[in-house]
Amino acid sequence: MTLNALVPLLVTLPLLGAAVALIAGRHRRTQVVVSIVTLTLVCIIAAVLLVAVDSSDLPLAVSVGGWPIPFGIVLYVDRLAALLVVVSSIVLLAVLLFSVGQGAADGDDDTPVSIFHPSYLILAAGIFNAFIAGDLFNLYVGFEILLVASYVLITLGGTESRIRTGVVYIVVSLVSSILFLSAIAAIYGALGTVNMAQLSQRMSELPQETQMVLHILLLLAFSIKAAVFPLSFWLPDSYPTAPAPVTAVFAGLLTKVGVYAMIRTETQIFRDNDVNTLLLIVALATMIVGVLGAVAQAELKRILSFTLVSHIGYMVFGLAIATPAAIGATIYYTVHHIVVQTTLFLAVGLVERRAGSTSILKVRGLMRAAPLLAVLYFIPAINLGGLPPFSGFIGKFALFDAAASVGTPLMMVLIVGGIITSLLTLYSLMRAWNLSFWREDEDDHGESETEARISYLGGAPAAATETRRRVIPRIMTAATAGMVAVTIALTVFAGPLYDVCARIGASLMDPVTLVQLEEGTES
Repeated sequence: MTLNALVPLLVTLPLLGAAVALIAGRHRRTQVVVSIVTLTLVCIIAAVLLVAVDSSDLPLAVSVGGWPIPFGIVLYVDRLAALLVVVSSIVLLAVLLFSVGQGAADGDDDTPVSIFHPSYLILAAGIFNAFIAGDLFNLYVGFEILLVASYVLITLGGTESRIRTGVVYIVVSLVSSILFLSAIAAIYGALGTVNMAQLSQRMSELPQETQMVLHILLLLAFSIKAAVFPLSFWLPDSYPTAPAPVTAVFAGLLTKVGVYAMIRTETQIFRDNDVNTLLLIVALATMIVGVLGAVAQAELKRILSFTLVSHIGYMVFGLAIATPAAIGATIYYTVHHIVVQTTLFLAVGLVERRAGSTSILKVRGLMRAAPLLAVLYFIPAINLGGLPPFSGFIGKFALFDAAASVGTPLMMVLIVGGIITSLLTLYSLMRAWNLSFWREDEDDHGESETEARISYLGGAPAAATETRRRVIPRIMTAATAGMVAVTIALTVFAGPLYDVCARIGASLMDPVTLVQLEEGTES
């Protein structure tokens, strides 16, 4: 069996697992075992494929059903796709374990097991399919698979707030999908194919004006999915209302699928029709507006949602620099952000259970009451804030170094904007840590001074719901601690990981590698 035979399993295994989980709807343990085994197998397969494509320097491509290009579906695994599938499967597995502990402790109120596991595996299948899609239409199919599952997951529990924000999320997603599908139709009408390798060869045949229209259409669609300012208005209100595990996986992965699509199209299809100046301006606005929103929030999930938006700006920034070093830094920062942002949302989920609220104006004294929880929040928080020697600092430094090597005035402005964003991120997360963990329950000394310092937060949106304090199952703590360990591993093994990302950047900016998709396909 060749390694090509493993490629379709990245999608078919989660779909088969979802079917089995649906059939076993009344058997909680069976569903849990099926979900864990499925995601573990995908992680192992993706790791094998990553080692294979990295060592051989050749991508793997499979033409599904033997249909020739451009009529058939091509699944394409290069270093970038394999790396993101590995990271995504690790994150999905950790969040799954977190949700298993939550479901076992609370019953089916927040995550009804019969619905959750099939939907979760379908979401995973859509994410993996998007990462290994070799043509635009299959990328669209991957988006739709994950979006259909996300519609179910974001409204689990059926509360008023979840239904309301779910409707907004669905409407925005549909608009994005319509734009994406329209762009695909226009591209096929103009060039007779939607295969990315063929598009990379043929796009230059079109007039620059036509290329620009197609380019902007795709960018608009992907920017909505990635929550790039000013198309990020929907995210801060949508994510915080969902159950903790759903919020964590959405924050970590769904926006990154949009970023991934931008990386693919910008480096492979529209190489000769750049909008890098526009992307730099948008990146700066995304960073600054997002982090200012975080500073103005008094609720932990909303703070993290706004920091999520602001840090998408770093990835757009790296993409707009458009050098191999910058693309490599962007990939590294994307991996870092997937892991760290997911970990922070899991930690906040534990805070909500322990304190009964996620408002930094109400939660206090957790350092003494739950010291382990304080550590689980603190480590990824300073990592996201970019303190050395963590992966957040490494990724930002690499982005700034790539921008400085270009040296234009606009690049210098972006570097300053990125530094300010990092400092304000650290401020907002550490302010939350200080108020929620360090401030004591029974200590009123200096309380009036503290209230005066944070009086500007009085009008900030409150938490969607206040809940009773609940016990934290060990498996939820273990899953969060495991993710914290992964964030530390990104720093400990930053050298080998960054080398892989640098090779990804070099290959994406090398037009020769694109031709290998057509030449390497097989049934």
